[in-house]
Amino acid sequence: MTTERVLVTGGAGFIGSFLVDRLVERGDRVTILDCLDPQVHPDGRPEYLNREAEFIQGDILDWEILKGILGRVEVVYHLAAAVGVGQSQYQVDHYVDVNTHGTARLLDVLVNEKHSVRKIVVAASMSSYGEGLYECLKHGKLRPGLRPTSQMERGEWEPVCSHCSQPLRPIPTPETERFESNSIYAMTKAHQEEMTLNMGRTYGIPAVATRFFNVYGPRQSLSNPYTGVAAIFMSRIRNDNAPVVYEDGGQTRDFISVHDVVDALVSIKESPDLDYESVNVGTGFPIEIREVARTIARVCEKDIEPDIQHKYRKGDVRHCHADMTKLREKLGWSPRVSYEDGIRELVAWSETARAVDGFEKAAEELRAKGLV
Repeated sequence: MTTERVLVTGGAGFIGSFLVDRLVERGDRVTILDCLDPQVHPDGRPEYLNREAEFIQGDILDWEILKGILGRVEVVYHLAAAVGVGQSQYQVDHYVDVNTHGTARLLDVLVNEKHSVRKIVVAASMSSYGEGLYECLKHGKLRPGLRPTSQMERGEWEPVCSHCSQPLRPIPTPETERFESNSIYAMTKAHQEEMTLNMGRTYGIPAVATRFFNVYGPRQSLSNPYTGVAAIFMSRIRNDNAPVVYEDGGQTRDFISVHDVVDALVSIKESPDLDYESVNVGTGFPIEIREVARTIARVCEKDIEPDIQHKYRKGDVRHCHADMTKLREKLGWSPRVSYEDGIRELVAWSETARAVDGFEKAAEELRAKGLV
């Protein structure tokens, strides 16, 4: 194992901070670049941030800061991004500026200034897929696209085959599936991925795009109503409120512990086997949203059932979970943290984390808009 100089953009955030801890533990010299967005970090620099890493508070759009850092690091993890599907639908310029333009600025400096970077890993997203892959017993594999409003109004939640109108069975989504982004956030994450891989191939800089599925764990921002569904449910349950679940709660997602994500990111850094490729980072196991709520209630020892609304939100995906064949076969990686163990860790952490005023109020306002 060779000690390297590593830049982690967004390194004060949820995934980034755990990655920084792991890299420092391995002996790497780490630089964090983070703007400390008040929505995510209302109290400024978080206490958990690793003191052995160099911290630079700055904007991903700042050419001079990027030029100075890229001239002295060998690996870049580009995790900096504005996060939140609902928010992206009314803060379009902000999301495009931070995610698309911010990545363009990083790449522009990388290809036009002297540097020693040997590899760049960019955080992509499963949201760019839109609906996942399905199978019809008669017509094989297909992508149904968004469910029509008329179907949703009838409370018929499952996608159906466009040929025979029979319900479809969700199956794992591989990296070969096309993007059908349903939000500005998903589009900008696709931009980040495609630009990074394109510039990597063009200039011979090994690049990897990691398509994160639903990451959860400690350090998720409790002040940010756009945080993951697990943290939102946990906040409501701990305050003796039923978590709000849309449709019938049978929609599924692929939940992966932040610790498993970090394991994958470190493995990708050390291996050339995924260079110039995109790769799913999930578990491959779908979990129903209503079961997420019930698991959290059980772990919190609360007798609370989810408030299943039987309502829909335009643009919501019914099912999407990862085909993990590529990461498993190329790097021998597999997740180690079970979902229930991960939820227990999240709940235990929340009991020690300082509560942030206004989280529930903000979340309620967004739910009223149909945005979370």
